[in-house]
Amino acid sequence: MTRSRRRTRTSRRSAKPRAQRRQFLRVLLVSAVASFTVASVVLHPPLREHIPVTPLLEHLGVGAYAPVVPAAPLGEYVQTRFADCPQFFPQARPPEVPAGPALRELCYDAFAILHNGRSKTPVFVAQRLNRQMLQRARNVSRNDRFFEEARLPVRERAALDDYRNSGYSRGHMAPAGDMHTEAAMAQSFSLANMVPQDQRHNSGAWNKIENDTRNYVMRAKGDVYVFSGPVHIAAGATIGAGRVAKPGYLYKLVYDSTTGRAWAHWQANSPATEAGLPISYEDFVKRTGLRLLPGR
Repeated sequence: MTRSRRRTRTSRRSAKPRAQRRQFLRVLLVSAVASFTVASVVLHPPLREHIPVTPLLEHLGVGAYAPVVPAAPLGEYVQTRFADCPQFFPQARPPEVPAGPALRELCYDAFAILHNGRSKTPVFVAQRLNRQMLQRARNVSRNDRFFEEARLPVRERAALDDYRNSGYSRGHMAPAGDMHTEAAMAQSFSLANMVPQDQRHNSGAWNKIENDTRNYVMRAKGDVYVFSGPVHIAAGATIGAGRVAKPGYLYKLVYDSTTGRAWAHWQANSPATEAGLPISYEDFVKRTGLRLLPGR
């Protein structure tokens, strides 16, 4: 064998490991950048409007979208799971809810959402509150940076444009005033946590109920669980090109885990609504079909 042929074969053998090393370093670099970007978006949710996080999640092998509640025939109940955030539910037992399409579970730092992709609003938003959390919340500044929820498919989520010039507020279900960290405050402005709410109702009767609930939590001896959400009664009542469903009623269910007491505020989504007496948990279940508290 000639010397030139030996050099050619040797160069071919050495070129292959070099190409493999370059490929490995390229993959390592892309994965590091993707991981850093995804972590930044998680810590600062409004960045989702500027960073295409879905392709990055797919590159990392992580499911881009929130998990779907298992399907069941309409009229039956399904058990939600919330495997990543059971702490927001009494006895760490997530609720049973009537079966429906496009139900997804979203976990945040200070609340959890069961989201309905048909209405593009929550079914419920669950919180666990106590005196210490609300004392810390007093020192957290409100930021008012609303953003679309990237963990929901575009066809299932509300868009910022849906609310513009609609005449309706982006009504928080988990209130910004309850958020006890800066990250939780930022996350509370996800549109997944919003419903189209009458502006006068939002700043009037509903605001009073939120404040009354906080006052109760400050007096309570332990954890208080709060569920808030919309009730849709008028088919076709929507806002925006995305047809975000406008609720006829809003509810806020309060459960004191120390005393076992539970009650629900039931509010028409109307400017004339006043903050009246709450209804019983049993009445709430009859009106909504939602079994939010375990064993009751």
